[in-house]
Amino acid sequence: MTHTSKPISPLRQRMIDDMTLRKLSPKTQVAYIRAVEKLTRFLSRSPDAATAEDLRRFQLHLVHGGTSSMTLNATITGLRFFFEVTLDRAEAMAKMSPVREPRKLPVVLSREEVARLIRSAGNVKYQAALSVAYGAGLRASEVVGLKVGDVDSARMTLRVEQGKGRKDRYAMLSPVLLECLRAWWRTARAQGKMLDGGWLFPGQNPVNPLGTRQLNRACHAAAAAAEIDKRVSMHTLRHSYATHLLEQKVDIRVIQVLLGHKRLDTTALYAQVATDVLREVVSPLEALRPPA
Repeated sequence: MTHTSKPISPLRQRMIDDMTLRKLSPKTQVAYIRAVEKLTRFLSRSPDAATAEDLRRFQLHLVHGGTSSMTLNATITGLRFFFEVTLDRAEAMAKMSPVREPRKLPVVLSREEVARLIRSAGNVKYQAALSVAYGAGLRASEVVGLKVGDVDSARMTLRVEQGKGRKDRYAMLSPVLLECLRAWWRTARAQGKMLDGGWLFPGQNPVNPLGTRQLNRACHAAAAAAEIDKRVSMHTLRHSYATHLLEQKVDIRVIQVLLGHKRLDTTALYAQVATDVLREVVSPLEALRPPA
């Protein structure tokens, strides 16, 4: 894996080899290399000689610089791999501590807002892609990673290959979503934009899939056109899918499987934003009402 056009140092190459041996994804490898590069710039010397106190000072530097909790923890994870695996110096990480990330409630759209958003997408391609994100609860990377052969109309499922955590799973395919995808397939085939067995949402060059950035831009444009006054992203559609299923009384363990969540408490977060469910709960204060 090549991370730079400059000559690669033996130390950097060893880390790349260590990551390759463990089959870390290209995205993870880039993130780990970036973490070591940050430390190197901070120290102004080779990172392999860093002490535990150096790393403590580096974490303070990141905190004072306003680094977010998520980025800080990702940096620590990359450095842990470098020191524990590549250098075999686990003791150097003794004074670096991950921080607790504040847990925020996700933004959720109403069903009417979702319908407006999809209708406001620029063309049938983006309407279909947004429909998949909401109708099957897929992440943006999973939407663009779909191939034509992943649509199984006989079993009414979508095959998601190597989703988050490098896991395969099946997502639901509703009759409405199937018709939407068929309409997009007919349009794309007529325009010569879809190859046999190729990407369900091809990019400008049909050999390549649509990019997640381009899909997110289309989502933001649709939200603006629909005049939705919320911070909307592709992931908002996934949040809305899970919340609406919960409001439909779908078992939370089933939702966990459909979303591909490893832990149930991750899925349980949606119980806090499922307003239809909350409205059905009777407050104990009601029992204190004096008899009529």
